[in-house]
This record gives sequence, structure tokens and C-alpha cells, in this order.
Amino acid sequence: MAQSVFIRKSESGKGMWKYHILALVTALIWSTTFVSTKVLLNEGMTPETIFVTRFAIAYLLIICIFHSKLMADSLKDEALLCLAGLTGGSLYFLTENTALKFTYASNVSILISATPLLTIALSAWVFRQKFHKSMLFGSLLALSGVALVVFNGNATFKVAPIGDLLTLAAAMCWASYSVVLKYLGNHSYSTLFITRKVFFYGLVSMLLYLPFSGVEYDFHLLSKPEVYGNILFLGVVASFGCFIVWNRIVEELGPDKANNYIYISPLGTITTAIIFLHEPITWMALIGAAITICGVVIVERLR
Repeated sequence: MAQSVFIRKSESGKGMWKYHILALVTALIWSTTFVSTKVLLNEGMTPETIFVTRFAIAYLLIICIFHSKLMADSLKDEALLCLAGLTGGSLYFLTENTALKFTYASNVSILISATPLLTIALSAWVFRQKFHKSMLFGSLLALSGVALVVFNGNATFKVAPIGDLLTLAAAMCWASYSVVLKYLGNHSYSTLFITRKVFFYGLVSMLLYLPFSGVEYDFHLLSKPEVYGNILFLGVVASFGCFIVWNRIVEELGPDKANNYIYISPLGTITTAIIFLHEPITWMALIGAAITICGVVIVERLR
């Protein structure tokens, strides 16, 4: 039902091109966050403290502009919003940022491109949608591209399985977040309300986790320009701004169409990783990235 609502809105509305442009810009901005997070990790911050700081900044900003509605209309909807905060917030960023400790930023971005495939599969299971056999070719093509990226041209096959698996777990979290948004799509909740709830539950769940993680917050790191510059970018731009815009995009275009723009994320990350992190990129990784993107695009078009 929620999917049909999304489809009707996107097909019947006028001027939808602006949401496609916003989706493209947002995806490009998010593609650079892998590199920005990698810089913070190299400076001594942890995935947990990075997440808490950026979401705290985003939550404080959004509560200043929207605080009129406190709770959802039902306990079920409130539970779904909590789930959205976990899958689109703490669990997603914890798995993604931890993956950056074990693998290249470009690898993380490329493997995240599996998100649209996982979204389609999860939607098919939750909403009892048919997964047509014609999608098999595109899925296998995308998976073969992922394999090339994981090997990254290393003849001895020294891969980073922990980082790669954590990245795929992050992709599954975002796919689940998209499905939850489908459920919430046919309700009258505003984009600001949903986004504020995502920030709140994501932040609370991570704060509850911190005492058991053994992680200590080193506030002295915030005095370093490399740290506070990237933190402000992640908190103000990539979290506060992009989450509001993205949730609006999903509302207008639908999660499947919106997630199409995740395909261009590896291109932005590879470029920034080469420029700022000097990461080695092999031809096999580039070919794998192209194959992965082609595969998921084929799946979406066939769908």
C-alpha cells in the first residue's frame, strides 16, 4: 500500500526533476563522508564518538526549528520510528564507520552500492512483491563486480573480510531503513518530524551502547582543525541537511527511485580518496565498480 502511495505521488506530481537533482547532490555529498570519516579515524576518534558528535549536532539543530510534535500517533508508529533511528542511524553508522578501520574508504563506498539490491529483495519479502527471474542477470553482474572490488587486483587475495562484511551489514541496515520509510509513507508525518525522530533514537541508542563499548571521549581532539572541520561537515551538512533533504526525496520519489542515486556514490568516493587519502586504486577495482553499478542499474530497470 505504501509503495503505491509513493508511486502515485512521484508519477502524478509536477516538477519532480528538482528532487532528482537534490538526490544526485545528496548522494555526491554522502560519497565524500567516507573520506571525511576516515580522516577522523586517523586522527584518533572512534566510530562511536564520531556518530555521537555528528548526530548530537544534527539533533540540536533540528530541534531548534521543529519541536511542536513530541510523539507519533500510535505506539506502532513510534516503534517504527525507533527502528528507523536504529537502522538509519546508530547501527548503520557503527557498522559503516567500523568498516573504515579495516578496509579502504573506496571499498566501503562501492560495497554500499549493494544497498538497492538489498532494498529490492527486502521489499519483495516484506510486501510480498515478485522478484522476477529477469533480475537474476543484473544481480549476478553486480555481485561479480563486488568480488572484483574486494580482491582489488591483489594477486595474493589479501582481502579485508571484516571491513567488507561490516560494510554489507551497513547496506542491509540502510535497506531496512528504506523499507521502514515505506511503512511510514502513507501517514501524515512531516519530513522534519521523521528526521528528528531518527536523530533522537539513533543518538539515544548509541549513548546506551557507549558504557559497554569501553570507548572514552577525548574532547581534546576537537581542538584540531582536521577534527572539528570534518565533524562540522558531518554534523551540519551530511547529517542535519542531507537527512532532511533525503527523507523528503524518499517521500516524493519513493525509496526505490531515491536509492538509484546510491549507484554514483563510489565515483565520488574514489575521486576524493585518491585526492585526500592517496589510496591505491587498481584497474580491477575500477572495473569492479563499473560492473557493480551496471548490475544494480540493470536490476532497477528490469524491476
